[in-house]
Amino acid sequence: MAGVQMASVRIREAKEGDCGHILRLIRELAEYEKLSDQVKISEEALRADGFGEKPFYHCLVAELLPALGEPQGPCVVGYGLYYFIYSTWKGRNVYLEDIYVMPEYRGQGIGSQIIKKVAQVALNKGCSQFRLAVLDWNKSAMDLYKALGAQDLTETEGWHSFRFEGEVMRELAGK
Repeated sequence: MAGVQMASVRIREAKEGDCGHILRLIRELAEYEKLSDQVKISEEALRADGFGEKPFYHCLVAELLPALGEPQGPCVVGYGLYYFIYSTWKGRNVYLEDIYVMPEYRGQGIGSQIIKKVAQVALNKGCSQFRLAVLDWNKSAMDLYKALGAQDLTETEGWHSFRFEGEVMRELAGK
């Protein structure tokens, strides 16, 4: 099924009803990154956290539109999950937590379309930067980001990402 030809793709804001598709794609991304065991999120949490009064995240979906006369409806083949952060040096920022396109639909510009749409959102919200992280072995993703004009901050500025979680957070918080 590699290289499936598409009639048309639409990048749109996710709706609550897309959470099942988003979770499926999150699991596929985790499997691709060899981190499946780390996915703890549920469809219910995605709904609650992304579609309440004050959402913790926003999401775009890439939807394959069927050709005329095809019986099936649109099919979600990719997503970009992002949220707003703040830089004390630069002000408003967008952080793209995940970007994923199903393997059989890669190489057709869908990932670039998602990135361009996130850049539009960032500019519309007055953001000065749009950030994301990538695993060091994912050369194809790094090549895409660089081709689109992204700077590799580890390479150019020496930044490293760190994370506190679980028991360490509880110890830090005195709980």
